[in-house]
Amino acid sequence: MSTTPIWIKDPLAILAEDAARGVVVKDGRIVELVAAGKEPATDGAVAFDASAHVVIPGLINTHHHFYQTLTRALPAAMDRELFPWLKALYPIWAKLTPESLDAAVTLAMAELMLSGCTTTTDHHYVFPAGLEDAVGIEVAAARRLGIRVLLTRGSMNLSERDGGLPPDSVVQDEDTILADSERVVATYHERGPDAMVQIALAPCSPFSVTGSLMQKTAALADKLDVRLHTHLAETEDENRFCEAMFGCRPLDYLEQNGWLGPRTWLAHGIFFNAEEMKRLGKAKTTISHCACSNQLLASGCCPVCEMEEAGVGIGLGVDGSASNDGSNLMQEVRAAFLLQRARYGVTRISHKDALRWATKGSAACVGRPELGEIAVGKAADIAMFKLDELRFSGAGDPIAALVLCGAHRADRVMVGGRWTVVDGAIPGLDIAGLIGRHSAAARRMQAG
Repeated sequence: MSTTPIWIKDPLAILAEDAARGVVVKDGRIVELVAAGKEPATDGAVAFDASAHVVIPGLINTHHHFYQTLTRALPAAMDRELFPWLKALYPIWAKLTPESLDAAVTLAMAELMLSGCTTTTDHHYVFPAGLEDAVGIEVAAARRLGIRVLLTRGSMNLSERDGGLPPDSVVQDEDTILADSERVVATYHERGPDAMVQIALAPCSPFSVTGSLMQKTAALADKLDVRLHTHLAETEDENRFCEAMFGCRPLDYLEQNGWLGPRTWLAHGIFFNAEEMKRLGKAKTTISHCACSNQLLASGCCPVCEMEEAGVGIGLGVDGSASNDGSNLMQEVRAAFLLQRARYGVTRISHKDALRWATKGSAACVGRPELGEIAVGKAADIAMFKLDELRFSGAGDPIAALVLCGAHRADRVMVGGRWTVVDGAIPGLDIAGLIGRHSAAARRMQAG
């Protein structure tokens, strides 16, 4: 956190109103926007020359599974739809250890940070024996790297023998899940606009948890005042499963179990009908759009325009690296833009929409109104990109170029006024050593 004010001076372009000469940051907040022809009013501001940088709010990732970086491009899971894809991967994920999880989460967060991400969620729901402190491992990695996190204590308690998808080895019983959920919130959850670590509760999906666990988790989240997250309406298979198992559609099931409300954000949201979208909008429940994952698994396309017209907030998520095979949030912005442009046409979707989803929209998903915008009083979470690669040569609009020309690596990233990426690198992080450790862990899990 800065004590001496920093003037991010004269950017090449900036995604903010009346800030042509940049912004001043002090004590972790944006304290001043400097308009064209003006000088900072803040005393003692030290200038950082941003004349080669495009400055945008830090990107916010609203859905991920960090551990899945260990199973990217896995032959056994390729060319499968969601349910058979999960069945191919669960036995491998059951081999997770504390050491392999640490490598996975460190690598995922580093990849996100280098793409301009300042806040990320993670949905960890696999707890094989020996991995009971998974959330603690994630917290420690986030604190080392300096990224804001909203980590979810995920859960599964409906195994194959009970009619669900996951094997017995990766599920836990209801009492264990609820007790540990309460412990994790008490131990790690920070409150207030400067919070760096927050916790949400996140039963995995309707096809991997019981209705009882859904209800009790919602009640616990209300008691502890934390957010709720799950996958919903990702595939038609899910619709058929819920109708066969529960006699209703997924959103009805969600509402019956006390989940439809403003503390909930949902991953995917592809197969909602018009009436359901109105209910989501009225409830202030938000959606994490995961464009790359949905394309890779051929799940479908989130109807973002109809959603927003119904009052539903949209954020972006890279989703698990086993269904995206990357954790680059700036590339996700471009993917979402292209996917939705193809669906809705040039008059309804612009590059600014995709950037808005990844910033202000995502901030709404994680319940952090102080994030996602360059404005006075907001957190000093900022991503800065240079346009000095071949892909950008000839670009007329620098901000549009980030999306249209395919920016993928930030040059500078600031979280709470502190530089977390400098000259395209994370200070103190041995990338080569991390890749070696992570690759070895992946080979061990995938073997035999």
